[in-house]
This record gives sequence, structure tokens and C-alpha cells, in this order.
Amino acid sequence: MKRNILISAAFIAGAAALLFADVKTDYSHSVDFGNYHTYSWLKVNAGDPLWIDRIQRAIDGELTAKGWSKVDSGGDAGVSAFGATHNQQSLQTFYDGFGGGWRWGGFGDVATTTPINTPVGTLVVDIFDAHSKKLIWRGTSEKTLSDKPDKNEKKLEDSVQSRFKHFPPAPKS
Repeated sequence: MKRNILISAAFIAGAAALLFADVKTDYSHSVDFGNYHTYSWLKVNAGDPLWIDRIQRAIDGELTAKGWSKVDSGGDAGVSAFGATHNQQSLQTFYDGFGGGWRWGGFGDVATTTPINTPVGTLVVDIFDAHSKKLIWRGTSEKTLSDKPDKNEKKLEDSVQSRFKHFPPAPKS
């Protein structure tokens, strides 16, 4: 009984770790982000066309909240976003029979291992200096996806909000 509880607890802990977005940001430390006030979209690419507007709307909301204004063309910065999904495979093992597991090692133990595919979404947002065309900021995130689009849209909004939490980067002194 304890063995089954430990196995279940380990599986739940692993699944819970996948539910939180892995958000990373990096930027050019030589850039003064105080010089940027406007931006234009370069491109938004997503595997599902319905998500292009959702991604763009979420990023627009964060950049606007940071004081940046969107212009159709000729902004101080250019923004590009790429979204994709892939399946992350994990293995789940259950032990059946009398005894079993590490302690008993008795006869008749059966271990059943099943591969589990979990859909994971990845979003990369790049901001370029419009004049030099050099990358000045990048934010990436990965998050497990639901089979419900409304839940995934909420995850997208949370992930975009997290990546822009400390944007624009403070100038180095």
C-alpha cells in the first residue's frame, strides 16, 4: 500500500511540475531600453492560425502596459513571435501482484510501464532594434497544454505576463 502511495505521489509531483510554465528571458546588456517607445510587428507564426491573434493580443497588452505604443510600421523596435506544440513523453509504471516492488522481489510480480504523451506548448518572443536589426530581447516559455482552448488561452496570458514582468530591463550602471 505504501509503495502505491509513493508511486502515485511521485507521478503527481512530476505532473505538477509540468503544469507551471518554464519562462526564461535574456537581453542585450549594452542596450538602453529607455530609447524604445514604439514597436511594429514583424511576424507571428503559430501552428494553429487561431492562435496568431491570441498571441499578438497578449503581447500587445503587455507592451502597452509597459508604455510602448504599437505602430503599423517604422517602430523603434520590431517584435516577432513563434509558437509551436510538441508531445513530451514520460513513462508511468504500475506494479501488480503479490509482493512486488523494491522490498519483496517475490515471484508473480508484474510491472506495467505505459508511455504517456503530454502536449507542451512553446512560445518564443523576440524584440529587435529596428535600425540595426539586432536582437535585443528574447523571452521563451514552455507549458503543458489542456484539451480545452479556453484553459490554454489563460495559460498563454499568464506565460506572456510572466515573461514581461521585468520588462524593459533596467539600465546597467
